[in-house]
Amino acid sequence: MRSQIFSLKNAFSYIEFSNVVCTSLDKEFTDFDYCYLKAINRSYKYISVKVKLYVLPITNVTVRYALLKKANGYKPFLYNKTINACSFLKNRKHPVHIFMHDLIKERSNMNHTCPFDHDLIIDKLDSQYFNDKLMLLPFPPGEYAIFTTWSAYNIPRANFNVYVRVP
Repeated sequence: MRSQIFSLKNAFSYIEFSNVVCTSLDKEFTDFDYCYLKAINRSYKYISVKVKLYVLPITNVTVRYALLKKANGYKPFLYNKTINACSFLKNRKHPVHIFMHDLIKERSNMNHTCPFDHDLIIDKLDSQYFNDKLMLLPFPPGEYAIFTTWSAYNIPRANFNVYVRVP
């Protein structure tokens, strides 16, 4: 019995945030008040982001996300999906999209259906919180990135990219 628990423990992945990059693609529509990765100590880091929205309300949002692994540049690793965020938030059905949304929903104000009529905030999304959600997904050691492009009314408005390491 003990060896089974040990083998399951070896399957768990632990991630460390290494960077976050936010880019506004349309500064008349949206911009970032702040976007940073803060290291409190060697083991505790968190991401905080505030997106200013200048054209309100927003009733049509599309998100493209891709999970990439670094190997001579970042290459596709697992997912490259585009979702209609408003439809998804109204009727949460796709398990992968549910999982991706659950990674941020408790630390953000993006937890309701459209329209969005306020600035968007991710507050202190720490790697331990991320690890608690990801612990059952085994990832090989390496450097990864989650690239997202946020579009409103089918026009790309912002990129939000998170870089992580699996030791």
